[in-house]
Amino acid sequence: MLAFSGSFPATVYAMRGFDPWLVALGRAAVAGVIALICLKAANVPLLPPRREWRSYALISLGVVFGFPVFSGLAFDLGATTAHSAVVIGLLPAATAAYAVLSAGERPRPLFWIACTAGALAITAFTFTRDQGTAAWADLLLVGALLSAAVGYTEGGKLSRDTPGWQVISRALVLSLPVTVPSGVVLALTTPVQPSAEALAGFAYVGLVSMFLGFFPWYAGLARGGIARAGQTQLVQPLLTLVWAWFLMGERFGAATLAAAVAVLVCVAATQRART
Repeated sequence: MLAFSGSFPATVYAMRGFDPWLVALGRAAVAGVIALICLKAANVPLLPPRREWRSYALISLGVVFGFPVFSGLAFDLGATTAHSAVVIGLLPAATAAYAVLSAGERPRPLFWIACTAGALAITAFTFTRDQGTAAWADLLLVGALLSAAVGYTEGGKLSRDTPGWQVISRALVLSLPVTVPSGVVLALTTPVQPSAEALAGFAYVGLVSMFLGFFPWYAGLARGGIARAGQTQLVQPLLTLVWAWFLMGERFGAATLAAAVAVLVCVAATQRART
């Protein structure tokens, strides 16, 4: 979550020098090339078994394309970092629901109570930090939310039998025929102003958000149960707001501390409610 918490601020920085489509697809292209090198170096087959193709397709659609594109376009339409944190606040609930539908997990009632309470707490907090954004931006954030829930759950399922780094690497490599040509075309046809902060933001989302962050994340989902371990995402919005304060100068008051305590209590409760 620490790795993912910097994704939104880094995306904002990257979009100060690059087109939002280029940020979304270009970061996947960069991560895909690195993933290809890693798989080759480890002598791991690039293609997964045929029975896993559907899951890899869903991972690619969810976290390689869906979440970066939808969230980037939402920022382009004016969504703020604080408002967009609503997506992360609701993501654990969406991940848990998808895990129930597709991964066969059945959490106890306490889990759902704590999950709902945490989602409500962080949603109420983030809405108090923003005056609202355009309806289209909100719809794009919902698309990002659903995309991430699918990608996280399918990746967590595969990571039960395959190391998490190989799962995300394969998804990125399988996406290269789309991400590399698209990235090259966008780099040549859209305005590019590679300032230091834009390059730093792009490097972060390409190396950390799209690649390295998934190593421990998929491993944790596989070991702890997708629905239960996924509730640690409730901490991410608060971490994102800390980065927004530190990097962008946003200021927060006592409400932040209250929300932090409420979310941590909910996370602790979900960890006790084993599947």
